[in-house]
Amino acid sequence: MEDILLNLGKQLKKIRLNKNLSLKQVAKMSDVSIGLISKIENFRTTPSLPVLLKIMQSLEIDLSELNLSASKAEKYILIRKGEGEVEERDDSKGLEYTFLFSNKVPASNLRTYIIKINEGVYRKPIAGDTYEIAYVIQGKLDYILDKEIITLEEGDILFYDGLFPLGWNTKYSTNATLLKMYLIKRQ
Repeated sequence: MEDILLNLGKQLKKIRLNKNLSLKQVAKMSDVSIGLISKIENFRTTPSLPVLLKIMQSLEIDLSELNLSASKAEKYILIRKGEGEVEERDDSKGLEYTFLFSNKVPASNLRTYIIKINEGVYRKPIAGDTYEIAYVIQGKLDYILDKEIITLEEGDILFYDGLFPLGWNTKYSTNATLLKMYLIKRQ
């Protein structure tokens, strides 16, 4: 549900910009405050149905034109260096937000590590009761995720469910350094 609402704000903003309309123009046409439209576009609030309909009417779009489907659950999410989507936020001047991914994670505890892996190290795949995020700070390595080999390089991010066996291999002529976050599932 959160992905749908997050995506809704992004879509409304994209449509507004594609029609070369300012926040002020849409606010005037829809009789909705500039601040509220900005908050909706920047994921700070969820619009009520009447407000959403007013904004859609001012943008001259139909509900069928919006993608209201939830993200499909995947075994893992891989974000290559530079693949994030820069989001311009009207309420955050001087800051650059790069959206990487969102994923609903049930109640969990967070543990974060820097892991240095020497060249030539192989770890056989093992499973755990965690969700894991790996960010490659330096180097290159192969992640072995449920029999699939995923080569990660500096700047890549991998998110996955630890229920799938995971190992790694640093067969490349370099050491690797990871920022690793474990979201330990609560029972």
